[in-house]
Amino acid sequence: MLKDKVVVITGGAGLIGKEFVKAVIENHGIAIIADINEKLGQQVKKQLSKELNTEKIDFVKLDITSKESLNNCIDYLYNKYGKIDALVNNAYPRNENYGKHFFDVEYDDFVENLGLNLGGYFTTSQQFTKYFKTQGYGNIVNISSIYGVVAPRFEIYENTSMTTPVEYAAIKSGLIHLTKYMAKYFKGMNIKINTLSPGGIFDSQPESFLGKYQDKCLSKGMLDKSDLKGTLIYLLSDMSKYVNGQNIIVDDGFSL
Repeated sequence: MLKDKVVVITGGAGLIGKEFVKAVIENHGIAIIADINEKLGQQVKKQLSKELNTEKIDFVKLDITSKESLNNCIDYLYNKYGKIDALVNNAYPRNENYGKHFFDVEYDDFVENLGLNLGGYFTTSQQFTKYFKTQGYGNIVNISSIYGVVAPRFEIYENTSMTTPVEYAAIKSGLIHLTKYMAKYFKGMNIKINTLSPGGIFDSQPESFLGKYQDKCLSKGMLDKSDLKGTLIYLLSDMSKYVNGQNIIVDDGFSL
């Protein structure tokens, strides 16, 4: 479904990013791991290239908040491949104070984390769209969250150290509307942009949390990271040619 499409995945060396890379390769595309962590990114490229027996995985060091870094990335990919078909905004930048409970969050940290994450998604989309306009086509998939759609279920975090950071809710909800804004703004440019909002992804969370989370779902509960691959490929492929400005939720009914 993605034969020879060049797909850039920001945060491509992370938990979900690696699955997205696999999905692109499994569908005969060319996967670009774009990550700020060069050492990890190169390791993941080597590991997945060996695991999938492919030479179609590339790595580019990328800071999504830097126009210079973004334009260096775009120039490198254009010079090497002659095109860029799609961008997956999946990176998850945050500062060292991210994740505190509501009353403990400082203004400066709130602003910095929104700037890093939501601002980074905006800047990345802006710079890639400039390229897509010149190219004549493009496709962007933004990775949001169910907590960009519904208020957090705080009760599932009781008796754990976990919470949903207030910055996360602001970022992810803002991203969904930013996607709609950009979809309308890009009218007539042949650039498609959508959001994929996952439910919780299993990552060895406490059993008490997992049980309470599953009670809010319809069958499985927490998703495996691979459960997002089908929806991502749909949005990246020509099967979704006229799906634009939409938010697709994959959460086993958690948000109902």
